[in-house]
Amino acid sequence: MPRPIQSIERAAAILRLLSGRTRRLSLADLAGELRLPKGTVYGILRTLLSVGFVEQDPESGKYRIGAALLHLGSSYLDGNELRARALNWADRLAARTNESVHLGTLHDGQVLLVHHVFRPDNSPQALEVGALLPIHATAMGKVLLAHHSYVAADLAGKGTLPRFTRCTITDPRRLITELAQVREQGWASSAHELVNGEVSCAAPIHDRRGVVVGAIAIAGPIERICEGTEPRTELVSYIRAAARTISHDLGAVPW
Repeated sequence: MPRPIQSIERAAAILRLLSGRTRRLSLADLAGELRLPKGTVYGILRTLLSVGFVEQDPESGKYRIGAALLHLGSSYLDGNELRARALNWADRLAARTNESVHLGTLHDGQVLLVHHVFRPDNSPQALEVGALLPIHATAMGKVLLAHHSYVAADLAGKGTLPRFTRCTITDPRRLITELAQVREQGWASSAHELVNGEVSCAAPIHDRRGVVVGAIAIAGPIERICEGTEPRTELVSYIRAAARTISHDLGAVPW
């Protein structure tokens, strides 16, 4: 049996390190984790930089996953188990709620939209698959943050969060408080926080290990989603039921 190519194995190890935990690491961090000389790791990083698989922050000098991998990975979305398992249930949720449905996962501290079902009417809509959404200003993002404490801690350590509307939560302490409530109630909402007048509601999707691997959400104008200032109870129930069903299909133990 042919032996693996060492340089490719090392490049893969670097990409795995950059895709987990803090997701931004220095040359010294990478060399230490891999127990390799800095010169060896730098040579591999230089090649990964040249093809766009890795990017370097000009201020800190730290490395992160590059945009080229995101575009390359878009071809994987059709075979992605989460998306494949969720297709039918997302369609049913859109039909049941008469709103657009989003399916998202974590990617580099943001929400990667892996599936989008149009609202079932004739209104103009744009396909958003592959878009990256701010994690602190969306219901899907709050669900993912609530169940991935290391991402929430990394976000809180950055200080004031970006503002998109006057309702965006920019105080990390206020966000952490809300995430505790999200974990307790099992769903999240976002009203006017990313787009004025728009509300989204989301619930977590678990895999066979019990890990939250994604979130499913509906989004629409406040007058259709809410009664007063709160999301309509039946809509929240539909979203949570869809999330449970997809989780079951992924092998999660019923809860």
